[in-house]
Amino acid sequence: MEQIQIIDAKDHVGEVVTIGAWVANKRSSGKIAFLQLRDGTAYFQGVVVKSEVAEEIFQTAKNLNQETSILVTGEIREDSRSKFGYEIGVQNIEVIGESHDYPITPKEHGTDFLMDHRHLWLRSSRQHAIMQIRNELIRASYEFFNKEGFVKIDPPILTGSAPEGTTDLFETNYFDQKAYLSQSGQLYMEAAAMAFGKVFSFGPTFRAEKSKTRRHLIEFWMLEPEMAFMHQEESLEVQEQYVAYLVQSVLDNCDYALHVLKRDRSVLEKYTQLPFPRITYDDAIKLLQENGFEDIEWGDDFGSPHETFIANSFDRPVFILNYPKAIKPFYMKPHPTREDLVICADMIAPEGYGEIIGGSERATDYEYLLEQIRAHGLDENEYSWYLDLRKYGSVPHSGFGLGLERTVTWLAGIEHVREAIPFPRLLNRIYP
Repeated sequence: MEQIQIIDAKDHVGEVVTIGAWVANKRSSGKIAFLQLRDGTAYFQGVVVKSEVAEEIFQTAKNLNQETSILVTGEIREDSRSKFGYEIGVQNIEVIGESHDYPITPKEHGTDFLMDHRHLWLRSSRQHAIMQIRNELIRASYEFFNKEGFVKIDPPILTGSAPEGTTDLFETNYFDQKAYLSQSGQLYMEAAAMAFGKVFSFGPTFRAEKSKTRRHLIEFWMLEPEMAFMHQEESLEVQEQYVAYLVQSVLDNCDYALHVLKRDRSVLEKYTQLPFPRITYDDAIKLLQENGFEDIEWGDDFGSPHETFIANSFDRPVFILNYPKAIKPFYMKPHPTREDLVICADMIAPEGYGEIIGGSERATDYEYLLEQIRAHGLDENEYSWYLDLRKYGSVPHSGFGLGLERTVTWLAGIEHVREAIPFPRLLNRIYP
């Protein structure tokens, strides 16, 4: 007897197969039992008809508890009533692992309760769908960058310095000196770009920022490409092509997950239309001031309400270009005609999801960078290796970072970023 996974049921219609699964839910009458089964690949229904199986098999089916693990044998058949499209007509059930008093029942539970049981909550159909979208974004990212000729380079997680200062960093003892958990791999990716041309990294980053908003995590994952011999405008084209590629990949490969999440495909389809609109920081400030945001002044960074209003003025992701130098990190290239600006851009997602990409063209002049490092109160000795990149064949180069969890949150259409990562680390949460 062939053992298959639920996701492959379409290839076995009319065949008798065995599937290892958990019982997500069940309902039964005197003559028939319906088992909602999951195996990690998908969910579908098992139908146990009393008159077609031995009495002990039907009684086993009726007595199955939520999350009991079983081996179920039966015939795969089409099921036009379900979105998945297939079910199994059960002939035999073998109980593998009993489950009693499973804490997450089909009733409503509070957020804290669900977060305390995150190790079990991941089994639910909604969380499963979100993680499927996350997985697809990771898969599609590797595919996109490999197709475009990028080399994956892994920057260190423990660093002796910080690309944006040490204010929001986790400090640790590194034998007889201080070290920090990385808040970005960018500086190291610049070094890698000088060796390989086009590179990208994917890994965890850490921000000790005491924020409780629905957009913030303490530990999150970033995709950080860096490109030698590339100016900002070319980088923006890569960014929008990449994001459109991610959206299309979710549309192509996550139909069932989008159905579970009730995500409107037609809304996502708009986000594949290029180019994305662009607005300068100057014009964004004017737009806000003309529409009731009297609190915002030139030189301020944008908060969530500001980003949401700007995004809602367009129907696709929008780039905000060239922010004030005073509110951006030291490594950004200065604007050629404005001393108060740097060449950078943030991509703001529509529907109120905020910034998903931050990027810039990098400063290439040794003396300028040294001056900026000093002006930001950073230790130039810690950055001597970074300055070396400007001494030995400096070239124009640009890069960006995409926050994976924010992108998952946006494309899945969910409210809070904490559901976009398997085990979220929040201001007051490090369990489980």
